[in-house]
Amino acid sequence: MATLPVYRWRLAPDGYATYRQLRAMGLRPGGQDVAVQIERPRRKRGPLVAYLYRIDLALPVRPMTPAKWVALAKANAARRICPECRRDAGYVIPTSLGMCGLCATPEEQRAA
Repeated sequence: MATLPVYRWRLAPDGYATYRQLRAMGLRPGGQDVAVQIERPRRKRGPLVAYLYRIDLALPVRPMTPAKWVALAKANAARRICPECRRDAGYVIPTSLGMCGLCATPEEQRAA
């Protein structure tokens, strides 16, 4: 396994981008390995690390098909259904509660 070239924060050469930067450009890594690692030193902890990919080897993002749009809409709708009362909460149910706000609050608090 080859070691990655490591650069300090903001000193990486041109032609490289993070995954998020590639997505903002409408690209994806396309199966390529990480090309460069950049590190930002921190006090009292290890450095922050970011991995960069080569822009010239990146491929365009695959477009969403109608079937993928339908599947995504169903998944998002399922996140809005309360498992206790089986109603659409109108918002994504927080995983910390595991149920809608009405089911999570006790009866005496709702009456007050």
